Amino acid sequence: MSTHGAVEAVWRIESARVIAGLARMVRDVGLAEELAQDALVAALEQWPETGVPRNPGAWLMTTAKRRAVDLFRRNETLGRKLGELGRAQEQLGEGVLPDFEAILDDEHIEDDLLRLVFTACHPVLPMQGRVALTLRMLGGLSTDEIARAFLVKDSAVAQRIVRAKKALADAQVPFEVPVGEERMARLPAVLEVIYLIFNEGYSATRGDDWMRPALCADALRLGRVLAGLMPTEPEVHGLVALLEIQASRSAARTGPNGEPVLLLEQDRSRWDRLLIKRGLDALTRSEELAEGAYGPYSAQAAIAACHARALAPEDTDWTRIALLYEGLAQLTPSPVIELNRAVAVSMASGPAAGLALVDRLVGESALKNYHLLPSVRGDLLDKLGRHDEARAEFERAAEMTGNARERALLLGRAASCAQEAAGVQS
Repeated sequence: MSTHGAVEAVWRIESARVIAGLARMVRDVGLAEELAQDALVAALEQWPETGVPRNPGAWLMTTAKRRAVDLFRRNETLGRKLGELGRAQEQLGEGVLPDFEAILDDEHIEDDLLRLVFTACHPVLPMQGRVALTLRMLGGLSTDEIARAFLVKDSAVAQRIVRAKKALADAQVPFEVPVGEERMARLPAVLEVIYLIFNEGYSATRGDDWMRPALCADALRLGRVLAGLMPTEPEVHGLVALLEIQASRSAARTGPNGEPVLLLEQDRSRWDRLLIKRGLDALTRSEELAEGAYGPYSAQAAIAACHARALAPEDTDWTRIALLYEGLAQLTPSPVIELNRAVAVSMASGPAAGLALVDRLVGESALKNYHLLPSVRGDLLDKLGRHDEARAEFERAAEMTGNARERALLLGRAASCAQEAAGVQS
């Protein structure tokens, strides 16, 4: 690996820990991220000549800390913060820094990371800001990497990050882990960010690719880190279980040319059994912590587990899946969940039973532009032999989706329905 590649790898692994440690000291997440970026630039300049240090994370932390001290010394208005950075410096003497070799391994680092998670996902930020800041600070992604992942301009992502930092500063959001009721109230915002990142990678809403595996990998890594930081929270393990099991299907979800392969048509021998095992273990952990009760993410994980345990599509326990969706709808009422329940009911009790449930959702304003509603309805109509109606639904769904691969799939279904309708009429 080249030195430049080594720097990038170290940054992806260590950046969150460095930013978190700095934020504890400077009490400003935005400034901490800028100082860490300065250290990254220094590494890119120096490591090609000096080689990668034995403890690269500690090197980055030490360099960033020196930059912080220099910054505060240059700016008299920030003199108070110089004192906050550590009276140890003053005791050691001008220009002498304490030993930061152990900073990344001390007892504070996990607390620091948890503080950073809750700060980057603070409700004061809009969702786009939370996602961008989380990927930047906790995922170690550059602005252009985030922009490529979400198919937006670099400048748009940069503005989101700048606005997010400013919003945190203006709101004087403390760099701390909320406790008690506030912590439980804030945790869903953290889980939602990770879930959204994964979903955008798993089923891209825009562009030419059906999946963006790098985003799935980033979300899965963030989920695992969070589970390590919050080992007694059942819904954290529930989310990890869901992501592990969903990610296990990745290799089977696309064909040779990148075309989508739907769940019931996938080659299950290509599912990653290690990820499935990890997911089932995480689900068990969640169930034990919650004493058998399900939250929104653990309920979805239980649904995914039904698919994972079925070695063939016909082995799927659709009745249990329908019941789980019914319970999920009680936890988080949503027409999207009802649509998924209708699919499960159709598999358990026949397409007519599913269509009856779907037809109740046609007037839902929340699903007005949701392409999966006509897509599901088209599938059920096709199974019932109502091919002309099915064709119209698939065409309508194709117009709604922003993903080119999915559009092609839907138009292919529409064309197939047209051929079937022509065959019936002849």
